[in-house]
Amino acid sequence: MLTLRQLFLSHNAQTTDFPLLLEVERAEGVYLYDPHGKPYLDLISGIGVSNLGHGNKRVIQAIKDQAEKYMHLMVYGEYIQSPQVRLAEKLISLLPDSLNSVYFVNSGAEALEGAMKLAKRYTNRREVIAFHNAYHGSTHGALSVMGNEEFKQAYRPLLPGINFIRFNEPDDLQFITNETACVIVETVQGEAGIRVPDISYLQALRSRCTVTGTLLILDEIQAAMGRTGKLFAFEHFGIIPDILLMAKALGGGMPIGAFISSKEIMDALKENPILGHITTFGGHPVCCAAGLAALEVLIDDDLIASVEIKSNLFKELLIHPAIKEIRGKGLLLAIELESFNFNKKVIDQCIANGVITDWFLHCSNSMRIAPPLIITEDQIRFACKVILDAIDQEYQNK
Repeated sequence: MLTLRQLFLSHNAQTTDFPLLLEVERAEGVYLYDPHGKPYLDLISGIGVSNLGHGNKRVIQAIKDQAEKYMHLMVYGEYIQSPQVRLAEKLISLLPDSLNSVYFVNSGAEALEGAMKLAKRYTNRREVIAFHNAYHGSTHGALSVMGNEEFKQAYRPLLPGINFIRFNEPDDLQFITNETACVIVETVQGEAGIRVPDISYLQALRSRCTVTGTLLILDEIQAAMGRTGKLFAFEHFGIIPDILLMAKALGGGMPIGAFISSKEIMDALKENPILGHITTFGGHPVCCAAGLAALEVLIDDDLIASVEIKSNLFKELLIHPAIKEIRGKGLLLAIELESFNFNKKVIDQCIANGVITDWFLHCSNSMRIAPPLIITEDQIRFACKVILDAIDQEYQNK
């Protein structure tokens, strides 16, 4: 009889020739457990999803309660479903007044796709500006605005009318014109290796978009929900987007995404043609119920208050000659090492010793640190010791 590992490799589509192959039996708090009961401290939160950790009881109860009432009923936007309404109401209560209309989808890439359509429809323009080293997902449209040719070249032709500028470079803002429908930017660039822009830059970008009538789309698919030390990352920069993208941690572990704008802008999807954007499972009631519970836990337990303290502890402890730089905001950090080869060996050693970390698509020599927000200081100290020991071992072997 084939083992679960053999079945996985035989029947599940593979994304690389070197999957982690970590078999997980269960997960709780900041830990994953293999079938033998070995714990692995999760420093990547399922790539930004598990901000509350794994198995939060309030989220699980919300899922159970909603599943007993009803699950899928109808395509999004036709029936009045309480979980959708309550989650939208809660989000809007926490956002600036101009962000008052929520369209729920299934993922971050779908949120990006919907937002691009909305921007083109509302402005009646066709040019889209994105950024070098950006990452917004892997669907065809999202790939079109990805700023890394290595990951795009095999899939061309992609969407026309996409132009790229440099992140955090004020001189490039001149390329945003009266012909530009939207600018799509990560508030903090993720797969580029956690690049935090200057406050003055994002404010200048906001101003340029306002002057040219261009919609500013902020991708906070990874950076929202307390990850950077604010509920929404744009709060650090004193700006408000025209369209906000969310997903990942929004569902508390369940799949959901959203693009959020003003009712005036969002209403453009209602006519010429009607049903300008459609999704069957978007706003799934169980996912919305989980999302509302997750948002309430985040706020009620005041988890965001300790993010900066925990971030600083990582920065204080992770000191080594092999570490070239630590970048980031809150618990969204990148540790820069000399090469992908060095980084991968360190990551593999960390996982072997019970700490899960990873690398970045567009910055493979940097290590990802993005644990659940509930991680304790003792757990941070343990994780940092494992990381430093692994770095030291590879450093000595050079």
